[in-house]
Amino acid sequence: MNKIFLIITGFMVILIMPGCTKSFLEQTNPNSVPVSANYQTENDVIGGLMGCYQALRSSNCKGESAQIWTDERSDDVNITDNQSNNGEPFQFSAFSLVPSNTYLYSHWSALYTPISRANLVLSVINTNTSITYSSDSAKQQYIAELKFIRAMMYFDLVREFGGVPLVTDKLTNTQQVAALTYRETRENVYNQIVKDLTDVVNSKIPVVQSAANKGRVSLQAANALLGQVYLTMGTTLNSSNAQTYFASAKTYLLACYNMRKFNNLSDIPYTDVFNVAKKQTCPEIILQIPYLQGDANYSSSLAANNQAKGETINSQYVSTGAGYPLTNDLLNEFETGDIRTTFSIKFAANPAVNAYFVTKFRDASAAAGPLGYGGNDWILIRYADVILNLAEVSLYLNDNTSAINYLNMVRARAGMPNYAIMLSNPTYAASYPTLKLAILHERRVELCFEHHRWHDLLRFFNITDLVAYFHAKSQANYNNCPLTNFTTKDEYFPIPLTEFNLNPTGMAQNPGY
Repeated sequence: MNKIFLIITGFMVILIMPGCTKSFLEQTNPNSVPVSANYQTENDVIGGLMGCYQALRSSNCKGESAQIWTDERSDDVNITDNQSNNGEPFQFSAFSLVPSNTYLYSHWSALYTPISRANLVLSVINTNTSITYSSDSAKQQYIAELKFIRAMMYFDLVREFGGVPLVTDKLTNTQQVAALTYRETRENVYNQIVKDLTDVVNSKIPVVQSAANKGRVSLQAANALLGQVYLTMGTTLNSSNAQTYFASAKTYLLACYNMRKFNNLSDIPYTDVFNVAKKQTCPEIILQIPYLQGDANYSSSLAANNQAKGETINSQYVSTGAGYPLTNDLLNEFETGDIRTTFSIKFAANPAVNAYFVTKFRDASAAAGPLGYGGNDWILIRYADVILNLAEVSLYLNDNTSAINYLNMVRARAGMPNYAIMLSNPTYAASYPTLKLAILHERRVELCFEHHRWHDLLRFFNITDLVAYFHAKSQANYNNCPLTNFTTKDEYFPIPLTEFNLNPTGMAQNPGY
């Protein structure tokens, strides 16, 4: 993790945040010129749309350094320094999170920033009839992209906090803000997400974005995300509609799969997915956040931050640290002979490190240089993710044959034997006694360090079973991260204290906090 960048970002967010008497929803000063007045042309609308995409880059939102809310919350990464910054970043991995945590508030606010921006631009498009667009299809594409971004943010919010305030309009006064500062039900939040994404998949948005527009939403991405939303609804809402949700998940995931621009996943080398020279052309990547190689402000620091002392595999940057640490629990998950193992991690023999570090994200090019200004795009959705989603939903629909077929697609690309052969391997069979656990294992190895693991765990297990899953693990594989701290309260983050204080009844705190 880029701790320095995260710390600075956290302080900056705190400095510009409204005071405790204002809500995160309040975006305008009633005594100032409305922001929407600055939107007079199509280029202004495009600029507003780009501002929504730009907000995703934040380490507090979805950017490459957003692992504190995801991987560090899971069993993949072990961050145990409880001294720096009053231990606030490490409350996430130690399951000791408190509502007053300023990193938590920064995350909450950062997820709502693209929503507020999207609502503003959508309002302009819908109400300012004086703007002339190059074509109606261009106008409809902007609307679709904005709705996708809004849905994606609410998907993270509802999975991480439960019910949250649901706002789909531009807010212009404090009365509106006060009326909406309450937690909507999870079901209603999901209904809005589905409504937005359904509009997107029914739009004329490009199936695949051109190389010049990589990073913008495509029809592939919309179908993939809607399928993932339905899959999550089926596993987490405890609804009698679960099978209907699973059927819808299969429909949209399969639609995305059928839009692929390759024949077999094994046609795409695993290393190509993370090759900075191929990031605009690799057909496996569905949605990414672009980073600009060599640029001090917009480059990726991922390769440099993951570099361990004495190593040169990731970057020309000379590291004095240990790189990004992984748990021994994850290390034990990698199978011998799996090409993803040797590409994703490496042992650093330097006496100051003497441990494995992450090598999955590399840019040791001259363009990135010794300052580590890398060109790694941050991948949000890719086809291996979708294929394993299809395996999972097929399992829930009692179609084990299809589930195994999708699972084997990913294993074949990794150079590993198929599932039927592995069942005869005593170690594999004992470690993953069910097909469900085998799929979860494959997601863990295939997508490691890509910020999926925590949400996967919440989807694969109900909270009682997830507590048992964590408590059954060996504490020796987690250093100082106390597994016994993990309880049913950790299904969700707490509502940030500043938000709770705005409306203690409507913004009721999550249980256990």
